[in-house]
Amino acid sequence: MTAREKLDTKFENNFHVCVGLDTDINKIPKHLLSEKDPVLQFNKIIIESTSEHAACFKINFAFYEKIGAKGFDVLAQTLELIPKDIFVIADAKRGDIGNTSEMYAVAVFDELKFDSITLHPYMGFDSLQPFLNYKDKINFILALTSNKGALDFEKQKLEDGRFLFQHVIEKANIWNEHKNCGIVFGATKIEELKENIASFDDLVVLLPGVGAQGGSLEEVATVFNHHKNNNFLINISRALLYCDESKSFHTKVIEQIKTYNQSVFNLVL
Repeated sequence: MTAREKLDTKFENNFHVCVGLDTDINKIPKHLLSEKDPVLQFNKIIIESTSEHAACFKINFAFYEKIGAKGFDVLAQTLELIPKDIFVIADAKRGDIGNTSEMYAVAVFDELKFDSITLHPYMGFDSLQPFLNYKDKINFILALTSNKGALDFEKQKLEDGRFLFQHVIEKANIWNEHKNCGIVFGATKIEELKENIASFDDLVVLLPGVGAQGGSLEEVATVFNHHKNNNFLINISRALLYCDESKSFHTKVIEQIKTYNQSVFNLVL
């Protein structure tokens, strides 16, 4: 099953919630700290609790890289815990000169077997081409992000009057020859989403920023429904992972993701 087939199966059943595994040992329930590997045990419980209800999982490399070699082991073991028919995103934000990107692509796609990756486009096409050469993967290109710093570059105007992020979306469409491109668009930028969604065409859209960053799942789903666009993933990390600190936190996590799904179902059906 290709990466896109995994996603389409979920989209056809109106699953759009991406579970972000941004696991922070300082935020997990305290009773897990006595485990041999607290982060891995937490991830295991989260995956078992949400895999039936999630459209995909997103593993944020920074939360694992910070502890070095052991972190990479935990990342790889976490990946193994995710059912093989579920789409998984490497949130690594790569993008470098061609031969370096080629090594990154081999690491993420060939060695770790991720279905997709996040990429920044600001070094141009040749920095992304090694990833785009994997026709059966999905590459999420940063367009407009949810942080305040988006004003520094992404919302700068070009000579033709467009914003830089709009030019990135245009390029992503051009590079989407094999239907293996997507974009990252911040869920906190709801007005910009309304104004630009018509330009997304066949791009799969990953929307971070719901929950702790203030984005609204309902508003995002409403915009996509209005435009009859079903190609979207709403990432939720902290608001789901740390919604309860008790020993039975997994029951609250299940309730929470079901609530998110129901909200989306009500808006897209």
